[in-house]
Amino acid sequence: MPRILDQRILLLVISFLTSLQSTKVLSEWKKCGDRECETAMSRVQATTDFLGPDCRYLNFKMGEEIMVYSKLSRKNENLWTGSKGKDFGYFPKDAVKVEEVFIAEEVEVLTKETDFLCLHGDKYTFE
Repeated sequence: MPRILDQRILLLVISFLTSLQSTKVLSEWKKCGDRECETAMSRVQATTDFLGPDCRYLNFKMGEEIMVYSKLSRKNENLWTGSKGKDFGYFPKDAVKVEEVFIAEEVEVLTKETDFLCLHGDKYTFE
């Protein structure tokens, strides 16, 4: 019985550490087209396939179009946020090329804790 308890505790610790990693703040600042980050900034096309490391990332194939809504800034400028159909998440800016710019002047705002949670259906969840 003690061995089973040890295994359960180990699984619980692993689960907790995974949860912390998937909710880690990627940057404290982001640039958007408006203060609420609701306006699409640009349309980009994937230049390569991308499979993100966790549920916060947008997966795509080369040639797919993505709408960009924000760009992380200061600490982590290489990640942008966008959507493809109903999917939404982070992706590396180097994996896309800009096709059309909608917003020329960007606004820098603080990120929120909810920016780094996984979105499944209608609710935010921790992995």
